[in-house]
Amino acid sequence: MRARIYPKRSDLSPDGKHLIYFAMNGRWDTKTRGSWTAVSRAPYLKAIALWAKGDCWHGGGLFRNAQRYWLNDGRGHEPLLTSSRIARIEDWHPRNSYGGECPHVYYNRLQRDGWTVVDDSSDDCANWSFVKPVNTGWMLRKDCGIGSELGQSIYFDRHALVRTDSDVRLELPDAEWADVDRARLAWAAKGCLHAAYLNKDGLKDARCLHDFNDMTFEAIAAPY
Repeated sequence: MRARIYPKRSDLSPDGKHLIYFAMNGRWDTKTRGSWTAVSRAPYLKAIALWAKGDCWHGGGLFRNAQRYWLNDGRGHEPLLTSSRIARIEDWHPRNSYGGECPHVYYNRLQRDGWTVVDDSSDDCANWSFVKPVNTGWMLRKDCGIGSELGQSIYFDRHALVRTDSDVRLELPDAEWADVDRARLAWAAKGCLHAAYLNKDGLKDARCLHDFNDMTFEAIAAPY
């Protein structure tokens, strides 16, 4: 597949077996109308369920459980392929609305996965903040924004560790992604995956789990 995938409109099923994603290649006169939502068997991209879209409003979706997913429809997906393995939920929608682009799927996904909104009074769908407890005394904060700095996605996240009993804040300036992995912090930065535990002073026993910088693209056909 040669197309752009929108990761903030995508989701992995809780059993890790299926992926729902939104993609665009701009070939508007093709069967998928230039953009589409697909469900595949992870980690491959070959669709087992496929919805033509035709524009970049809405698209993508969320898994409710291992076999059922919500389609971020909004403006007319056309079904091209269905699967007996998984099914679309048509009588459920996320509780919160964040417009017709990436935040609507992404912010609802964060809250489903244990993140809490810092302030829900904003009318700006692009700039929201979320927190998740790491361990006693520390919270991981995720500030979601929209921008256009060189090398930065239009939608981006900034991360910091904040103490719950003081105003101490430790920035994670290079972290493009971060989350809580049981009792430790995990984050991605500069092509590497890192992890560390926390004590009262901050990061403890930080280490690089894997360096992905030497990886190159290889086209691998799905085995189904």
